[in-house]
Amino acid sequence: QVHLEESGGGLVQAGGSLTLACAASGRTFSSYSMGWFRQAAGKEREFVAHITWNGLGTYYADSVKGRFTISRDNSKNTMYLQMNSLKPEDTAAYYCAASLRLLGEYGGSLITSYDNWGQGTQVTVSS
Repeated sequence: QVHLEESGGGLVQAGGSLTLACAASGRTFSSYSMGWFRQAAGKEREFVAHITWNGLGTYYADSVKGRFTISRDNSKNTMYLQMNSLKPEDTAAYYCAASLRLLGEYGGSLITSYDNWGQGTQVTVSS
């Protein structure tokens, strides 16, 4: 079991940028595949981005591709989500998740692939 805590959410104007961080503790961070998900009010939780254990593979939802960048620093036990060109449609609670399973493009996009979740951080994009 790994404990995850998101930070960096807030209010930003459309077109602006924001960077989220997910700090991990409890087990070796580099053992985990990591992902970002988001859930807007009244909607289902949806996949945003995934990064492999070594940081060499990244995958993105079509809705954020080209605007968001997922990364990780295993020496700091932290994963990041850099969000650029933000749109009001990006408004949601953002959650980080971890899995000990080897995940590819498909597996990394599934909520059921992840065993550990943070509490979320709210991102609100105004127009």
